[in-house]
Amino acid sequence: MSRRRNKKYSKELKLQAVQDYLSEKGSYETLRKKYEILSTKQLRNWVKWYTGHKGFNERRGSGTEIYMTTGRKTTQQERTEIVAFCIKHGKDYPQTIKEYGVSYQQIYSWVKKYESKGVDGLADGRGRTKSEEEMTENEKLKAQIRLLEAQNYDLEMENAFIKKLKELEEGGH
Repeated sequence: MSRRRNKKYSKELKLQAVQDYLSEKGSYETLRKKYEILSTKQLRNWVKWYTGHKGFNERRGSGTEIYMTTGRKTTQQERTEIVAFCIKHGKDYPQTIKEYGVSYQQIYSWVKKYESKGVDGLADGRGRTKSEEEMTENEKLKAQIRLLEAQNYDLEMENAFIKKLKELEEGGH
């Protein structure tokens, strides 16, 4: 009795199949046939892995396996450099991934932001607070209310603490 073994695919074949799919050179089914892949699910998984993080990286020891690597933090200057490299090389995302070690999704997103908003679109706006000059009157009032509410809460906690302390002191005598 013979056992069916899993078919192994080279890193190059996986990369080419995924790149063909992402550049719309064929559907999952047509590319499955072209590259003699056993199932479209396998190709879909490769695309998901590739676009999910860094693409295909060799796992130490096995050589043909792929895995996802984690992202890294970047500065606006780095993002600008990465986008410039990607665009200069004809939006070659795999080459950019290899060069800078950031995910396909991240590079794709930065390129889109750059194309729509320029270099300012690459700024990381998370956690940024507006300066007072940038705020509307309504925003200034809301910020002032939040500050007063926080101060009020602190005073309430301080009063509750003092009250509890007095109760303990009076109960102890």
